Amino acid sequence: MTLINNDPNFRQDTRQRCIDTFFATMPQMCDRFNRNSCTRDVQITIDPGYNGVAYASGGSIVISATWFRNNPQDTDVVTHEGMHVVQRYPRGDPGWLIEGIADYARWRYGTNNPAANWWLPDFDRNQHYTNAYRVTARFLAWCEKRYANIVNQLDAALRGNTYSGNSWNQFSGGRSVDQLWEDYKNNPNL
Repeated sequence: MTLINNDPNFRQDTRQRCIDTFFATMPQMCDRFNRNSCTRDVQITIDPGYNGVAYASGGSIVISATWFRNNPQDTDVVTHEGMHVVQRYPRGDPGWLIEGIADYARWRYGTNNPAANWWLPDFDRNQHYTNAYRVTARFLAWCEKRYANIVNQLDAALRGNTYSGNSWNQFSGGRSVDQLWEDYKNNPNL
């Protein structure tokens, strides 16, 4: 991993936590999700000119210097974006599932989520699985408790470009994603 810091005000303790987070989470995510073709040579850039939070492309991660200035504990943004590097999906859809899997990985492997005040949200009837990020991640965690390998299978289908709406039926023994969501709504306990 190469960390390029373009922010003269980037805190040394945050920098070290980013490095520690990468080396704690990336090997686990590669081993679980993409053992054979995981990019392990990743460049992380702290960019004072980027106005979003973070993004990943290929083997590169860009994180906003402003984000870290305002959220110095949120080093598990490295975990989320690192999962995007691991994913290496040939397509960018469905985006809600891609982001849900990345936040699922952050929830499962993150090292500093509590200090960053990051958690999976409680279920709310106004949510939908397509809300992405943490909402979808919580739904995936719920699904995994009932269908032990479903997150791995969805991830592999996305990477293998074989994902379809029917993938949920295939991996859950016949339940569609909408049926699973109804089951979740009726008993959302993790």
